[in-house]
Amino acid sequence: MLHYRTYFRQQSLPWVTFIHGAGGSSSIWFKQIKEYRKHFNVLVIDLRGHGQSERGRWRKGDTFREIAKEVIDVLDAEKITHSHFIGISLGTIVVQTITSEYTRYVRSQTLCGAIIQLDIRTKFLLWVGRTTKRFIPYMLLYKLFAWIIMPNRRHEESRLAFVNSAKKMCQKEFIKWFSLTKMINPYLAKLQLDHKGVPTFFVMGQEDYLFRAPVEELVKRDPSLSYVTIRKSGHVCNIDQPQEFNDRTIEYIKQQEEIFSITG
Repeated sequence: MLHYRTYFRQQSLPWVTFIHGAGGSSSIWFKQIKEYRKHFNVLVIDLRGHGQSERGRWRKGDTFREIAKEVIDVLDAEKITHSHFIGISLGTIVVQTITSEYTRYVRSQTLCGAIIQLDIRTKFLLWVGRTTKRFIPYMLLYKLFAWIIMPNRRHEESRLAFVNSAKKMCQKEFIKWFSLTKMINPYLAKLQLDHKGVPTFFVMGQEDYLFRAPVEELVKRDPSLSYVTIRKSGHVCNIDQPQEFNDRTIEYIKQQEEIFSITG
């Protein structure tokens, strides 16, 4: 089973499950856990090959569905019947897959630095990565991507957090995760067609140059989706501006709990 940690407060409180991005680990939520523990029961998970989770879990043909199932296995082990989910970066694809495949577990989904569509720049970057991934050290590629995705000086803490977490991976795991990006646009498009009626909140950094525009276009087309831009932050807005991130996301989850208590 995946490595995970629970912060249990009391039975009556809702659960919030945090899902990190590729190359990260559950440690990237360190600026959220203290505040969230005041309001919710908290579950943080290391995805396969990341943090303290086991390496070498991959089988031929594995997709985001298998990764999502491993997260659900953790919830089942802890007897968590439903949870609010928060994902960052590639973790938002995992969360959206859980919403699509295991809807009954999801009370709401908060998608931060959400990846819902790849533009020509991102496609080119991924093509370069796939072309060179077997003979260029993965940390060199990862550092390059981190600089491109999080280029500003105020993104330095976010870059370092992800780069330091990525050091715990290995070349083989990096290649497996990178392989998931092949033909990803059609899968992302499918996920956006139907959020299964699950309340969805997009939280994007103002300086998230690669991924913010597609989210804004989606939200304009679908008024059922909630959206906020966090100023002076980039792709990893939970680290760049933790106070505003915490305030906005905790408020949203509490609102959803109030709505659920009325509608059942």
